[in-house]
Amino acid sequence: MRSTADRIRHAISFEVLALLIVTPMGAWLFDKPLHEIGVVTIVSASIATGWNYLYNLGFDHALRRLRGTVRKTVPIRVLHAVTFEIGLLFVLMPFIAWYLSISLMEAFLIDVSFALFYLIYAFVFNWVYDVIFPVPEPARPS
Repeated sequence: MRSTADRIRHAISFEVLALLIVTPMGAWLFDKPLHEIGVVTIVSASIATGWNYLYNLGFDHALRRLRGTVRKTVPIRVLHAVTFEIGLLFVLMPFIAWYLSISLMEAFLIDVSFALFYLIYAFVFNWVYDVIFPVPEPARPS
């Protein structure tokens, strides 16, 4: 299992890098002012950071209980990314609609677009993170 410090490093680095990519891209794609998309992405990232920590902790506990290890196969990584984004989608959509003064349908489209970005980004980021900072294997008794 990862330490608390490692989980915090993971969550913060995930969100900071994503914000640097998604804020200007979102402003350009949705033809919204950079500062408005910036607020949406920062609030969304703040909520997502807490969700990231709790979700990954729960997911790892479930994996260890079900499989005996927290190592993820490609299908498990896909399941991990998809279920993370679905949960976050339902939390963020009302905020986006309210803040940008748009319909829920428009907010849904923006949120889904961000979710698709984050789906791919989460898959790649988590894989690279696991390579750079591998999960320590517990010592096996001799």
